[in-house]
Amino acid sequence: MDKPKIKIGVMGSAGGEISPEVAQKCRILGETIAELDCVILTGGCPGLPHEAVKGCKSKGGLTVGVSPALSEYEHVHVYGSPLDHIDIMIYTGSGLMGREVIGVRSCDIIIIVGGRSGTLGEFAIAYDEGRPIGVLMGTGGIADHVDDILPVIEKKTGSNIVFDRDPKRLVERCVEWFKTHPPVIRNRESAS
Repeated sequence: MDKPKIKIGVMGSAGGEISPEVAQKCRILGETIAELDCVILTGGCPGLPHEAVKGCKSKGGLTVGVSPALSEYEHVHVYGSPLDHIDIMIYTGSGLMGREVIGVRSCDIIIIVGGRSGTLGEFAIAYDEGRPIGVLMGTGGIADHVDDILPVIEKKTGSNIVFDRDPKRLVERCVEWFKTHPPVIRNRESAS
């Protein structure tokens, strides 16, 4: 029996200034996800995650969006988010914060690029739940400050964090780690 494909969540800045260099790194991230026969999952948002979606799609990869909206109309006209390059869109109707929990829990690996408060929330969910996390350094925002946050957390969750400045190498390292380590199983009642 074939195992399901590895699902990699790319979480990061949906808005703000995006340099051409960082956009290119995100496209390479997405291309590598496709080349490794993994699935990319994002919040269905614009910005850095969508650049990764474009890269994944350019290499024939499967792309999934987890929208905060209740419908396609709301996704586009209320949240101002794209539909292009996304194969499967899941409309949660949960708003931005509710969508974060669904998105993170739907992934095997989370990769952080750039990021602001929403990305910080996604990182916190992934970390608290012991997910493997990749951090693409040099992309600004939260990604460049995760190593500052970790000493403050003072909590062992089983989450493995990989830092790298090279997007291709980051994805390869995360996938290799995931394939060679059993998932963290946590008792939800004792998780806090």
